[in-house]
Amino acid sequence: MPAVDNGAGDLAVTGSVVVPAAALSWRFSRSSGPGGQGVNTADSRVELSVTPADLPGLTDPQRVRLAHRLSGRLVDGVLTVAASEHRQQLRNRQAARERMAAVLRAALAPPPPARRRTKPTRGSTERRIEAKKQRGQLKKQRRTWD
Repeated sequence: MPAVDNGAGDLAVTGSVVVPAAALSWRFSRSSGPGGQGVNTADSRVELSVTPADLPGLTDPQRVRLAHRLSGRLVDGVLTVAASEHRQQLRNRQAARERMAAVLRAALAPPPPARRRTKPTRGSTERRIEAKKQRGQLKKQRRTWD
């Protein structure tokens, strides 16, 4: 039986990057939603925050990449993710941890290799020119010579 992740340990992002538990900040509240008698009273909302610039084990290029890619999501240098899709707080904590790891993993991913430009093949060039000639012939046939 796998161990249950209660959201109290370190957060593994990649093989070399691990967010220590002390760097994670948790906030808990009631989740919002449509009201009514007894509706959503047990639902919980979890917010998980971390300061990406202070993470240990990052190289300088990784710090620059994190700052650039997360610039739109950072508020005063803090990255926050929320989870409120489950009724149990424990499951929302797990969802928030997974979401935080996914966001950091995507921001740390190296850029894709640059595309190598290639010349169009001779066949594709000939097909393009032939299509242009056919289109010109069609337009030429539509002209009226009164």
